[in-house]
Amino acid sequence: MPFDNIVAVALIMGLFGLAILVLLWPGEKQGRKVLRRWGAADPSPSDVAEAVRYLRRRRFWYPWLFLGLPVLADLAGIRVEGASLLLATLLIGALIAEILAQRPRKSTRREAGPERRAVRGLIPGWGLLLYAVVVAAAAVWLVVHRWWALLGVAAAVSVVTWLIVLLAMRRPSTGDTPADGVLRVRSARVAAGLGLAATVTLAMPEVADAGSAVVVLAGLAGWYHLARPSR
Repeated sequence: MPFDNIVAVALIMGLFGLAILVLLWPGEKQGRKVLRRWGAADPSPSDVAEAVRYLRRRRFWYPWLFLGLPVLADLAGIRVEGASLLLATLLIGALIAEILAQRPRKSTRREAGPERRAVRGLIPGWGLLLYAVVVAAAAVWLVVHRWWALLGVAAAVSVVTWLIVLLAMRRPSTGDTPADGVLRVRSARVAAGLGLAATVTLAMPEVADAGSAVVVLAGLAGWYHLARPSR
């Protein structure tokens, strides 16, 4: 793609990301809603403040990623647009946020939980099994069609996904037990759902037959169930 076209696409997507940031910039209402939705029935003011910080840390990066990812993808010879660009932005934004959250705030009172954290404590067993089956099916589909570049992208998506999960598991405690547990689970499950969706979208670029449709639909269904709280 010519450089001026790349710049135009990047600017348009950057403005789109900025609009999303303005519309979705979270306040106390959004923070309280997220905590209640994920299991904290009566969040305290400190819990709500932590949830707002958590959401802002992610959404701040959206405009910059929408601006920069099309340029970087074009330089790498990878076509990223539409749903793929959106999913990549959400995943990388989550990764940056979790990396920044590894350094505890000086004012935080850290508390040690009674149990050692594990991936199974963040993502249920059915979610781990679903992720493994669907991602393996998507990888086989890419190998069958010899889409080696896309297979490499799928591998990178899996690395980013599980890096987010592990960082969420290792993130320093905020001292606010309800918010800490709820937001940790949300990070891991949303990342797994996004990683699943991003992987299966790679299985349908040029061949829209029954096989790719099954893989994609299974992945999107998995995304829906993983990235939302269990009853």
